[in-house]
Amino acid sequence: MIIQPALALLEFQSIAAGIVAGDAMVKRAPLDLIKAGTVQPGKYLVLIGGQVADVEEAIDAARAAQSGTLVDIVFLPDVHPDVVAAVAGARRTDDGEALGIIETTTVAAVIQAADAGVKGALVTIRELRTADGLGGKGYLLFGGKVADVEAAVAIGSARVGGQLIGESVIAQLHGEMRENLSADGRFESVVRSKEE
Repeated sequence: MIIQPALALLEFQSIAAGIVAGDAMVKRAPLDLIKAGTVQPGKYLVLIGGQVADVEEAIDAARAAQSGTLVDIVFLPDVHPDVVAAVAGARRTDDGEALGIIETTTVAAVIQAADAGVKGALVTIRELRTADGLGGKGYLLFGGKVADVEAAVAIGSARVGGQLIGESVIAQLHGEMRENLSADGRFESVVRSKEE
């Protein structure tokens, strides 16, 4: 049996509160990972990982320290390894027949959607983008067979509830759009690379 570490992301509306909460978390429990910092539009994210009980204890410490400023939270006691890779910035190309898109109001919600979708259907997480350059939102791209992508999008969207902005499935993504999505994703980068 492979034991996967727990992962949690806490999203604060106050930078000061996020720093205080992050400090409380690492003082309360031994964590394998803590990464924290600012994102647009002036929010503070704290990403932690470790044993399930330790991550739960750290979350309790954060809530006690700054509960009024917590915008959103995701706690994944058995996080899928592809989600960990995607959060770390891994991008995968996928020549599957369909593309699924989920857009959320928060970073925590898009991570939740990614984990639910990749566990619920045979799909690839092509990309997971968070906050910066997105006004604090997140979006996720799944790839695979049409039925699997439809299932992943439905499962992921249902999991985030009111944090969902939009969802779509494209059965046969055009080659030129596939090329655009394989690039950086930021409009300025895509335009500049086309001009050169």
